[in-house]
Amino acid sequence: MSPMEMAYRKTAVGGASGFGLLIALYDTLAGDLRRAADADRANDIQMRCKQINHALLVIGHLEDSIERGCGGELAKQLAAFYSSMRRKMILAMANRAPEILEEEMAEVLKLRAIWQAYELRGTSPIPEMPVWAHNSSFSGGSSVQHERTASSWSA
Repeated sequence: MSPMEMAYRKTAVGGASGFGLLIALYDTLAGDLRRAADADRANDIQMRCKQINHALLVIGHLEDSIERGCGGELAKQLAAFYSSMRRKMILAMANRAPEILEEEMAEVLKLRAIWQAYELRGTSPIPEMPVWAHNSSFSGGSSVQHERTASSWSA
């Protein structure tokens, strides 16, 4: 990331809402996954590992924001999503499979779009949230199912 991009992000985050900060984390995660896939294709193992490590750090921040116990079904779904993503990233590294990283990036961008829609609506607390049933197997495929459920949670 260039110094100009970093300055832009710092400025944007400084005035961001809770949704804005969450969206910024998803943007960062998607970028990390894209750069890791590109590095894998270029056979730049050091860069791939650097990007995957950063993506894992971002996932850790996202997981820390989940209120366990009182977060309800949404918190469980998000925890399962992040856990599955972490497993698939490791699988992608072990199998030199950048397409798995790209599939995970697409899933992150789908979830980001949902959060952005809620931010644009100005909805808080969230009355309904899609349930993300992320395929947790090591098959490498992504399976996302959308359902509407009532949920109260906070991040």
